[in-house]
Amino acid sequence: MSALEVGIASFPVLMILIFLRVPIGLAMFLVGLVGLSIVTDGTNVAFSRLKNETYGTFSSYSLTIVPMFLLMGCFATLGGMSQALFKAAEGFLGHRRGGVAMAAIGACAGFGAICGSSLATAATMGRVALPELKRYGYAGGFSSATLAAGGTLGILIPPSVVLVIYAILTEQNIAKLFLAAFIPGLLAAFGYVMAISIYVRLNPNAAGVRPPIPMKERFAALFRVWPVLMVFGMVVGGIYLGWFTPTEGAAVGAFGTGLIAFLNRGLTWKTLIDSFMNTARSTAMIFFIVLGAGFYNGFLALTQVPQELSNFVVSQGFSPWVVLSLILVFYLIFGCLMDSLSMILLTIPIFFPVISSLDFGMTPEQVAIWFGILVLIVVEVGLITPPVGMNLFVINAMDPKTPMVETYKAVAYFVASDLVRVVILVAFPSITLFLIS
Repeated sequence: MSALEVGIASFPVLMILIFLRVPIGLAMFLVGLVGLSIVTDGTNVAFSRLKNETYGTFSSYSLTIVPMFLLMGCFATLGGMSQALFKAAEGFLGHRRGGVAMAAIGACAGFGAICGSSLATAATMGRVALPELKRYGYAGGFSSATLAAGGTLGILIPPSVVLVIYAILTEQNIAKLFLAAFIPGLLAAFGYVMAISIYVRLNPNAAGVRPPIPMKERFAALFRVWPVLMVFGMVVGGIYLGWFTPTEGAAVGAFGTGLIAFLNRGLTWKTLIDSFMNTARSTAMIFFIVLGAGFYNGFLALTQVPQELSNFVVSQGFSPWVVLSLILVFYLIFGCLMDSLSMILLTIPIFFPVISSLDFGMTPEQVAIWFGILVLIVVEVGLITPPVGMNLFVINAMDPKTPMVETYKAVAYFVASDLVRVVILVAFPSITLFLIS
């Protein structure tokens, strides 16, 4: 077999390993190692690359941003920021039909701005908002679907760990990617609120109404979210204004949320150690996936699969918009089966050269940023798409009495909102690029 044929044959092998529940980082690593051995007619090159790839991956300064953002999310939870965000949003929206669910979406958006993880946002806001939703008569499936959808805002609204990984893979500016994700993130939150509004009108018995609270209490609750605004402003604003690098900004954010958690008495020696341990475990998992992807993608580069795929697509004369649409449909389907980080690491080295070779009437940097946001959104949809949406299972584990089929029915409204948003952002790239143009 030629090197190109070996590279193509590696895809079904990798998919089989993943479906056999082999951890995706390990699956990519093994396929890359064996593939390199076959292509180079021996193990010397493969094991030499193992040494170099491991050092090159884990010595990357850019990756140090990941544990800082994860630690910031842990401290934000300990600091009571999730409760403060939900209470503030609930104060202004809770008395409306579907208002408590809308408040949960708003709180997820705010918490996502200081967390950067979808699963962490869903789990944290689920603990805070699910009891309130049940208390005011919200149907179990509707409540679960709302919180699962709201959790996806954690990887879209900056800072986002997945966006950081995308920036490293495509050699793009992290600050510009964060800024470009801001408007699509707000559109996502607005779309989810509209989905809730439509759902409660079609299913009036699915949501109760809570009595309004005095205006004084509303503003008091709103005042208590100032730490979130301060941390978000320091991190994203500081990075964009050039006060510090993304890694330094993440460190400042982690210190700020840690200080707030300490002042709110949520940070003790025990919770500090627990936060460090949780961050270390999550970082190790992410870094191992990054290593496996680096090894596999290095093998693919040697076989020339990405380059040959790019040349083939260009030579066929397909419209750039048709190619983009097919890639997004691919992400939508496989996003139901794989987590977002794994999808990004596995596919971007293959699809990005294809997209970069097409003419969308924009500069290469604009195309890279626009494509990154589109991919992030479509992969995010997979987190709430049946049958294997990760966020759905996270929330369902907190409310096991609610049949999963009821959650599936309700989440369809949020998925429809996401698909409409993807169409809008594909048709009007200027929405994504407005803040960086």
